[in-house]
Amino acid sequence: MDKSLKSKLESLLFIAAKPMPLKQLAALAEAEPAAVAQLGDELVSEYRAAGQGVQIIKNGQQYQMVSAPENAATIQKFIQNETTGELSRPSLEALTIIAYRGPITKLDLDRIRGVNCALIIRNLLLRGLIEAHYRSDRKETYYSVTFDFIRFLGIGEVSQLPDYERLHQDDTIDRVLAGAVPAAETGTDKQNENSENQAEISAVEIVTDEEDEEDEEDEEDEEDEEDEEDEEDEELKEEKAGEPIIIPIQQ
Repeated sequence: MDKSLKSKLESLLFIAAKPMPLKQLAALAEAEPAAVAQLGDELVSEYRAAGQGVQIIKNGQQYQMVSAPENAATIQKFIQNETTGELSRPSLEALTIIAYRGPITKLDLDRIRGVNCALIIRNLLLRGLIEAHYRSDRKETYYSVTFDFIRFLGIGEVSQLPDYERLHQDDTIDRVLAGAVPAAETGTDKQNENSENQAEISAVEIVTDEEDEEDEEDEEDEEDEEDEEDEEDEELKEEKAGEPIIIPIQQ
């Protein structure tokens, strides 16, 4: 039991990427706080003795998995690159979901995107684009965009985002979160929209083709009229050519 509980604590500390209170760890691991505290202290000692690149530290009644202090310079370079470079497409997607659906839990964000978003959340937290709020009544952490994010976009509040009301209350996402629709099937609406758009494009192409055919017919008619005029000119020339030439004689 102790080995299984210790494994759970390691996994929780790894995935949390932030300080975890003793009571929260005990609740998530479904164990007594005293047992969690004992195993937590053992983990702190074991990681320190191993001398690896990852450590577990304790601050009061909180535990956190962190990088080893001796690697601080290397980690600082990485963090600087992460916080100053452009956001990746997955990060932009996660940030958009948090902006339109927040406050939102990591679990819900994972279910919407279909992947684990722990590293993306950490990156967005480091950049100051999102913030975390722990709700003790639900024993969950909720994420929402920060004032810096809102100020950077030049809007007064998050509800001023384009199509916020419609996207904030999208029933497809609600059904995904409720488990009624798998996240993989959320692309159906997009496929339908693409089909409708393709149908519209096809209709436009048909109309365009009809207009092109009409233009070609008009051009053919004009060419026929020009040919008829040329034929009439040729006939007049031939008639004139057959007439006798009269030369006036001066007396």
